[in-house]
Amino acid sequence: MNNFDKELKELKQKHSYRQIPEIEEKSGEYVIIDDKKLLNLSSNDYLNISTNEDLAKEFMQFVADSPLSQFSSASARLLSGTSTVYRDLEKVLAKLFKKEAALIFNTGYQCNLGVISTVARKGDIIFSDKLNHASIIDGMKLSEADFRRYKHLDYEHLEELLKKYRKKYDKALIVSESIFSMDGDIADIRKLVELKKKYNAILMIDEAHAFCSIDDNMAGMSEGLDVDIITATFGKALGSFGAFAVSNKTIINYLINKARSFIFSTSIPPINIAWTKWLLTEKKDFILKQKHKLSTLVIGAHKYLVSSDIDTISESQIIPVVIGDDERTVKIAENLRSLGYFILPIRPPTVPPNSSRLRLSLTANMDFESIKVLINNIKDEV
Repeated sequence: MNNFDKELKELKQKHSYRQIPEIEEKSGEYVIIDDKKLLNLSSNDYLNISTNEDLAKEFMQFVADSPLSQFSSASARLLSGTSTVYRDLEKVLAKLFKKEAALIFNTGYQCNLGVISTVARKGDIIFSDKLNHASIIDGMKLSEADFRRYKHLDYEHLEELLKKYRKKYDKALIVSESIFSMDGDIADIRKLVELKKKYNAILMIDEAHAFCSIDDNMAGMSEGLDVDIITATFGKALGSFGAFAVSNKTIINYLINKARSFIFSTSIPPINIAWTKWLLTEKKDFILKQKHKLSTLVIGAHKYLVSSDIDTISESQIIPVVIGDDERTVKIAENLRSLGYFILPIRPPTVPPNSSRLRLSLTANMDFESIKVLINNIKDEV
């Protein structure tokens, strides 16, 4: 048995072995698996845009017989893989976030990887929330900068680290998610701004789970605050594909010239770029309507969780129910599937050891009564 087989066997024994789910169809807030319709609570499609057939048909009519309908860019943007639609979308994003410029990346992972490994280099230091996404962690490792991870949402600990290490380095970068992907809790961005000013640091906020889903005007939770770099993805609430960074012109131009994940990647097909721009401009009212529906559902779900004595630290549409034991978490997820819910068990290394959980991801088209029934079923299981 080679090392690969041995490690895979160990993962199975620990109930940490992953398999790609066989999803036959996605329809609104449901998925079809083995001919069974399940309420999909494992999706980041927070506004249910990606499965909206009416929107898709309207968009295809909009781009019919247009260069925007091309399904491949065939090259990196610095070669021939760009056109005015990319620049138009970047202008829309910069205006939305009240920044000087924007740059589109292929994925949220590539965006965070490219931004962090470019902005921070050898001789610099990065301060990162302990529960930041893997893309942020990998970006720090690739950067060759030193880094320190502060306790989750513990800004006293962050300041202790800043006091101890900041003066020893050229540049300092503070990085945090706004809504955390596994816990659903929210960073105190105002406090982070205060600390970055006090210690002469650059502040980067990843708005992946807040962009178009929780904020007042679609722009994320950093709106109106002095955040130097904001990253986010089109692939969650906006139901599209790709990601972006917004900042001042100097940093964006620096990324264009230095970010390897941007320079050496074939760019997103024009039709995806056009879809994203169309949603943000032509369908803004629809997005705001869906956001309101989601907000109403989130408020109701959290109130019902409290009344049901189910603890969660979440403040958003991402609601973790921490079970702890890996095997038990898998079993509960299987039981809930038999009751009509698609909820994947989240286990290490995605989350810390002994914190395996059910991650409930609420989306706009779910009705409150279905969520109440789900919460009742979870209470019976845990």
